Amino acid sequence: MKYVTLNNGVQMPMLGLGTWDLRGEEGKQAIINALDVGYRLIDTAKMYGNEDIVGQAIVESSIPRSEIFITTKLNSSCLGYSQAKKGIEQSLKELQTNYIDLLLIHEPYAKSLDMYKAMKEAYQQKKVRAIGISNFQGQHYDYFIQNCGMIPAVHQIESHVYHSQLKFKQRMEKDGVQMESWASFTEGRKDIFHEPLLMEIANKYHKSVAQIALAYLIQNGIVVIPKTIHKERMIENMDVFDIVLSQDDMYRIQTLDLGQSLFHWYD
Repeated sequence: MKYVTLNNGVQMPMLGLGTWDLRGEEGKQAIINALDVGYRLIDTAKMYGNEDIVGQAIVESSIPRSEIFITTKLNSSCLGYSQAKKGIEQSLKELQTNYIDLLLIHEPYAKSLDMYKAMKEAYQQKKVRAIGISNFQGQHYDYFIQNCGMIPAVHQIESHVYHSQLKFKQRMEKDGVQMESWASFTEGRKDIFHEPLLMEIANKYHKSVAQIALAYLIQNGIVVIPKTIHKERMIENMDVFDIVLSQDDMYRIQTLDLGQSLFHWYD
């Protein structure tokens, strides 16, 4: 596993498990399987309604809590300072832990700065090791950075070979913010696994298309959290850190970039 160092010195794994639609016993077992094959970053959110199975999976894995990096996100149920404080306590309870490694605001809300105030307090109280945002674009991002009082450690946004957002990443780097990708495989919006160029490059490196798609993001310094319930895919996704794409191949993959979102999240 490779790690990135966040702007407050915290070490974050560069690859983790996204859990957005994992539910029930099957979902819990998928998380346990991921931890078993070596995943150490688990990404959840209040919006997903599965913090409880994430917490239980970590308990049942018997892996020391200190070795696991848990991310969760506050949503519209936590609008405002007081509600965010309550939301953080609820997440700690659901996750069966006394601290969260990374806490994000799931999307821009009118009361995001009030929510962030509660997050900063939780950070100072060591209930949270790092705080950040998700899905802030354009003026929402600019306004937040100018007024938040504590630069986010991480910004999680849509990023994949068809919309890598590398230019935006350059802006984040100037601000000291680590970029993290969601939808690394486009969540079915594009048939990435049969993309001819990626298939050609995958054959060249004796890897899968999925591995090349992840390696491209990781080599650009982007944290990835692909979701899968299949253990063999988890093993495959973990086996990417020996890939070093040539500058030419990195450029060729960049030509796939459409320069626009495949989702309507930012409309």
